[in-house]
Amino acid sequence: MLLVGLGGLGSPAALYLAAAGVGRLLLNDFDKVDLSNLQRQILYRDGDVGAPKTEAAATALKGVNPGPMLEQLDGRLDEATLGQVIRRCDLVLDGSDNFGTRFAVNKACVAARKPLVSGAALRYEGQLAVFDARDAASPLLRMPLPGDG
Repeated sequence: MLLVGLGGLGSPAALYLAAAGVGRLLLNDFDKVDLSNLQRQILYRDGDVGAPKTEAAATALKGVNPGPMLEQLDGRLDEATLGQVIRRCDLVLDGSDNFGTRFAVNKACVAARKPLVSGAALRYEGQLAVFDARDAASPLLRMPLPGDG
């Protein structure tokens, strides 16, 4: 399973998935742990501040359950790399916080015919949706129009 974004949504999801015994987790984020986010990014501790989120997440997840294979994918994944990584997964969870990443992940999931769980949160509101490109009747996330960025 690929987790894109290890912030407020991805960090608790990673914790639960590791605790549940998911066999392989690919952890992707480009950011570093920041003190101002610790209250909602529950995977991290004070000692993790300044460390890459992928590194801090892998360390914390091994402490919860040493069984799952963890692969750290630090940095933004370009279109080609994203497609290669997604083809290696059974499922993708997108907890990113920007439309560019969401659209790129969606496009790669559609191309690879992989299910996508998409989560978003802002203040006290949240959304969760599942898009399954293997099923012709399943809705898909809207593809960006020219100029969407």
